[in-house]
Parts: sequence; C-alpha cells; structure tokens
Amino acid sequence: MAVRKIFIAGAGEMGQGIAESAARTGIPVVLADINTSRLEEGIAGIEADLDEAIDRWAITAAEKKAILSRIETVVGLHGAEDCDFAMEAVPESLDLKKSVFADFDQVCREGTILVTSTSTLSITEIASVTSRPDRIVGMHFLFPVPRAAMVELVRAMKTSDETYESAKALAAQMGKEIVEVYEYPGYVTTRVMIPYINEAAYALMEGVASAKDIDRAMKLGFGFPMGPLELADTIGLDALMRLMERLFRELGDLKYKPCPLFRRMVREGRLGKKCGEGFLFYGRDGDAHK
Repeated sequence: MAVRKIFIAGAGEMGQGIAESAARTGIPVVLADINTSRLEEGIAGIEADLDEAIDRWAITAAEKKAILSRIETVVGLHGAEDCDFAMEAVPESLDLKKSVFADFDQVCREGTILVTSTSTLSITEIASVTSRPDRIVGMHFLFPVPRAAMVELVRAMKTSDETYESAKALAAQMGKEIVEVYEYPGYVTTRVMIPYINEAAYALMEGVASAKDIDRAMKLGFGFPMGPLELADTIGLDALMRLMERLFRELGDLKYKPCPLFRRMVREGRLGKKCGEGFLFYGRDGDAHK
C-alpha cells in the first residue's frame, strides 16, 4: 500500500534531504520547524539542490516545480495527525528527540509510525517516552539523501514486524535500498566511516601527504567516489566531531576519539563545504579547489 503522506520535523540539511527525496518519488510531505525563517531556509536549500540537478540535466524545470508542489511547510506539528509516518530530523540530542517523540505521541493518530533519523542514539530510549514502542523505527538516511542509494533500517527493542515492513515499503517507495541493522551505537555506516575519516585527518596532521593527495590516493586506489577529507567536509566537521565524541563516550574505543586537528579546525570555524573551507577549499559551485 502506497504511503499517502509523511511528516518531517526539522528543516535542516537532513530534513531537507528526506523531504526532497520523498517528494521526488511522488510522496506528499509536510515539512515542519519552529519558525518560518527556518522553513524558508529549508525550502531555499531544497530549491538550490534541485537547481543543481537541473544543471546536471537530471531533472527539468517542470519536474522541479512538481517536486516543490508536494512539500507543504508548517510551524509546529499541524498536519502530523493526518500522516502515515511522522519523522524527526532534528539535531543529534537525546533530550530534543525524546521531546519531539513525546509530542508526536500526543498529536499523531494511533496507526502513525514514528521514525527517528538518529545515527548514534538509542532508539529504544527515544521510544520510551511514547505509548507505542512497537510502532517506532529508525531510518538512518545517508547524506546527501537524494543521491544516497541506501538507508539503514533500524529495529529498536520493541519494533514490531508490521512496523518494520511498513518502513521497508516507505524506503522502497523512496527508491532506497535498505540495510537491516539492530540498535547499536553508530550502526554500520557511521561506526565504519568515522575511523576512516579520523585516520585520514591524522595522516594530514602528521604531514604524510596533502589533503588533496590523501583524497586522491583513496579515490584512485580504491575507487571511492569521494575522498575521506572531502567526505568530512561534506558532512560538516562540527557535526562529525559530535558523532565521534558520542561514539567515544558510548564505546570507549580510542579509534573514535577525534583527531586534534578536528578540534582546531572547528574552533577556527573551518567547518567544511557549508562555509567554503574545511580540509579543502570550495567555490560557489561546491567543488573542491585544493
């Protein structure tokens, strides 16, 4: 059965990506945030990504218009009660995500499935503030969402088979392959990606090679579409460092402890592509220049 409509709380980069990806595949979306300025920034981000897709001949201007027409914006939770899925895409804070889920539980109808986009937090703990722990599931989308081929579908302790299958159907409707994982800090992608990026940062800090050549080596040597340092810049060094610190606290393994270079760059405001400078420098087109 096709999904009629989804609700997304949070119009930041992840919320934008999920909304765009759903709307591209014909799913109506209600995109929500706490004020109109955040929503305007969110829609502007989606429009910019669609304009880039037009430049690549991936979509037409008419398709862009159709995609945007499927995204409704609201302040607060208005409209969540009429959706098949209610997702949170807010910052990676346990208290914040639990607060959103408690609100969802009050507003959404009984059959609505509640989805968290967390990559490191306990879904079971997030679900504990609701009266429907069997209807909670994790969907960890990779960034950038519209161009990522897969999503990690995460079972919490009490996620029912029916909920899991419904979320699997949503992922398929959005054109995503799923990887089934069970609740554990970092799942698969984050816990494998972070040591890879962290070691590249150490290689740069220790003068093994330049940032450009470290990325070039990994792309040419292993066929990766993007090097580890450009990947870090794409995610955002501040967001990435928060993920590292959380995994280090959760697992106690030194491989997740942020390289000192990360801390220095975050203090200096060199956060990656979003500000034009991270390990590499970026022009207005978003391409790395050195």
